[in-house]
Amino acid sequence: MLDDTIKVLLNTLIIVLTKKDIFKITWFPVLIASLCCFAPVILVLFGLSTVAFAASLSDVLYGQYKWWFRLVGLILLTISFVIYLRRSKGICTIDQAKQRRNEIINLALIVLSVGVIGYILWLYVGVELIGLWLGIWG
Repeated sequence: MLDDTIKVLLNTLIIVLTKKDIFKITWFPVLIASLCCFAPVILVLFGLSTVAFAASLSDVLYGQYKWWFRLVGLILLTISFVIYLRRSKGICTIDQAKQRRNEIINLALIVLSVGVIGYILWLYVGVELIGLWLGIWG
């Protein structure tokens, strides 16, 4: 009985928010939030800085400003979620939001979870491996 309930709930959530929608909402905020470490990688890849300067820049950006990047990423995630609700779901007024409160909460939790997981995977796996390959850190 419980397994059927979970399957029905998951099927409802998958229909409500597709993988493409999740990607559209989260990719840009995740990229911006990870710029503290990704910006030095970009500079080295385009030949605009040396590896030593990129390593120093990443130490400064990640050491002192990482929470600012994360805050901007969270703000952008919120903005992109609101834009998604307004354009795709047609939730434009406070009354509509009150009527569909449970759906909005579920969607927000999914988007926040995917955003955090995407940030962790992109920054601590993807960018880390690229940085090691380029010799920026390590």
